[in-house]
Amino acid sequence: MKKAVLCLTTAALLSAIGLSACQQAVAPTQDNNAPQFRPISAAALPAIVTGNDDYLPDFSYAGYKNGNVPLPEVSGTVFDVTDYGAVPGDGLDDTQALFKAQAAANAHDGPVVVKFPVGRFILSDIFYITRSDFALQGTDMGEDKTTLYYPFPLTTLPTPAGFKELDEYLIEFDKRQREKKNNVDMPFSLYAWSGGFIWTGPEGHRAKAYLERYDNFPDPITAVTAGTKDDLSIEVADGSSVSVGDVLKIEWYNREGENGSILSAMYGDRTKFKKLGSHHWNFPRRPLITQFTKITAKDGNRLTLADPLLMDARPEWEPALVPWDQLQHISISDLDIEFPNGIRMPHHVEDGFNALYLTGIYDSFVRNVTVTNADAGIISDDSANMTITDFTTTGDHRAHYTVHMGAVYNVLAEKLRVENVAEHPLSFNTYSVKSVYKNSDVLAAPLLDQHSGANHQNLFDDIRVHVTLPDDVDDYALFDGGGAGYWKPSHGRFSTFYNINVDVTGGAAGPITLSGPQDGVQARILGVHGNREFDIRYTPDPIIEQLNQAPTVRSLYDYQMQQRRQ
Repeated sequence: MKKAVLCLTTAALLSAIGLSACQQAVAPTQDNNAPQFRPISAAALPAIVTGNDDYLPDFSYAGYKNGNVPLPEVSGTVFDVTDYGAVPGDGLDDTQALFKAQAAANAHDGPVVVKFPVGRFILSDIFYITRSDFALQGTDMGEDKTTLYYPFPLTTLPTPAGFKELDEYLIEFDKRQREKKNNVDMPFSLYAWSGGFIWTGPEGHRAKAYLERYDNFPDPITAVTAGTKDDLSIEVADGSSVSVGDVLKIEWYNREGENGSILSAMYGDRTKFKKLGSHHWNFPRRPLITQFTKITAKDGNRLTLADPLLMDARPEWEPALVPWDQLQHISISDLDIEFPNGIRMPHHVEDGFNALYLTGIYDSFVRNVTVTNADAGIISDDSANMTITDFTTTGDHRAHYTVHMGAVYNVLAEKLRVENVAEHPLSFNTYSVKSVYKNSDVLAAPLLDQHSGANHQNLFDDIRVHVTLPDDVDDYALFDGGGAGYWKPSHGRFSTFYNINVDVTGGAAGPITLSGPQDGVQARILGVHGNREFDIRYTPDPIIEQLNQAPTVRSLYDYQMQQRRQ
């Protein structure tokens, strides 16, 4: 790994902000904009970062292999789609050739690469990745690239077998988009927040739970009997069935009902916001909080984790180690994915021009992918330790999501570029925890969305947004969010915004108010600045530091990574 060595001078001053006199700052791979740590005053970092009594999560474990190594150059036996009948640029459908290449790859032991050369390929069916050590790879030679063109949406295909539960759920609960003023009363699409033409997950994988009659939870491996939040070890009742290297879930439950103590841990003082949704207590058999982790060491019943324990192991929350069926070492890279600019359907009624649906994967990545005219660029669920980098969404079609993080853990999305308008660009959705958007640009109708549903302790880090306002407007809902009432509030404690650079065109004279939710509990809002003076309206009980100051340390994630590597 390349390291940039920065020798800093005023040792005592640097010690006050947590930096040594001569410190190695690890530069992210292929990132020419690595954070620069230089002699600065102690006020250069927000007080909460440098260690006051207010809690700030450590986000530095997000990403491929907990951010500990650069993304690899993928190697493996190559299965070139042109060897199986695909012809770039001939105007004919290449789906069957792709499936033949995949079948040959799946029959091979060891890492495999299904490879597209430069050119335009037409595809019209879902490509399911259901085994580990699998790469889907295009070719990027600058001007000449691999383009996958999908002329038809997912709604034109037979309903995927794994969507039977979702289909029944939407019908039974009469899920419809109702907009009286727009004369809209239409059933939700299967693909509003799920599904994609490139789809990962083990065979028969259930990425989300909708109907209780489909619940079939695996028996816990063992109870977690002791553990303190942020520690790297836990005690279990019986470690005999756990091995070093196992990738498992730690699950916490709310068995105490509407006034469960775990809800206070997640949301703090509930008198500070109006509504706590009923999904927090109506499904006591389902975990309310989940951590995905790897066992790195074992000493009897004491287990060492790859990343810090998310919550205390309190007996009333019945924490347990639970099996998790997942794929590892999946990569998707060097592709342009293109859809036609279809008719804009109402919210939640999208046709399903969805590119990537990432479920059931661990230690995997997406790199150098551009998606044009999608309803959703990436939708993710039930995944962890994933990196998404150099990902662009563009086109004239209004999207639902650009990058959606659903029930995921320790996911890092960096160097994103959002050029198109979307309902929810950069969205932390239901059950998203300890995940990060970093070093990214939202160029159209920006919204840093936190979408309700027990999502908490997530980070927007080093984000640049571009806002256009009418000349008489002085308020913009940059931090607003969505989500159903049964999953309110908008997010749990300790969700964090760091170094948010807001560029405003137009607007009224004077300060611009950047508004957020009224139920966004105990957010950390650090270093919001831009080309105007800003006020922030975000409740309840936010910590707001260095408003209208550009942080000298550009990335909180990189800073925390550096601190734990000392």
